[in-house]
Amino acid sequence: MNIEWHTFETPSALADALAAAVAGELSAAVDARAGALLAVSGGTTPRLFMERLSEAPLDWEKVTVTLADERFVPPSSDRSNAKLAREHLLKNRAAAAIFVPLYSDAGDVGEAARLAASRISALPLPLDVVVLGMGTDGHTASFFPDAANIGDILAAEDGPAVLPVISGTAQEPRLTLSMPVISGARSVFLHIEGDDKKAVLERALAEEPPLPIRAVIERTAVPVRVYWAPKG
Repeated sequence: MNIEWHTFETPSALADALAAAVAGELSAAVDARAGALLAVSGGTTPRLFMERLSEAPLDWEKVTVTLADERFVPPSSDRSNAKLAREHLLKNRAAAAIFVPLYSDAGDVGEAARLAASRISALPLPLDVVVLGMGTDGHTASFFPDAANIGDILAAEDGPAVLPVISGTAQEPRLTLSMPVISGARSVFLHIEGDDKKAVLERALAEEPPLPIRAVIERTAVPVRVYWAPKG
């Protein structure tokens, strides 16, 4: 399978190592192309990693940060991934980074996705780094197994850079980077913690039909670097 396992004893050790690896990729991108594109994920798991990355000595003014996915909620909401990124990543040295949100105050999630797709497509893709998470149902980004259009989302070879997702398990409508945008990134990391997440990933890699996380791993242009630690 198209993965590289990196195992750590604690979430803190993982956060240090992941921040160093991501910072290294961003620095190399800035040196090679005078700019870098980073997409990060939400949830509670990446907070410590974001804190560590925010202190990395990079040319942050040359780094553009966006999100792998977003809930269709305003940035003031505690469920907003944009709020999470602002509170935990876009500070310290990383305060100089450019942030491109997925959410906009549109009439519905479909219109918000169209607006976000325009913003993402205007960036100098491909992404240099995407850091993904994974739910216990095997979803990653907002590729939820129960989404009505999940088959089309996972199979897409082209199309809009951002898609709307409606899922019964997702609570709110979602915005997600498309499969081609995620799978085409120059570096792909998967950050998971806990025995339950490890078991889900191992099962996803072994069983049919493939869960969304496996579909992403099978599509990526580079090996997915899995960073795992037991929960602290």
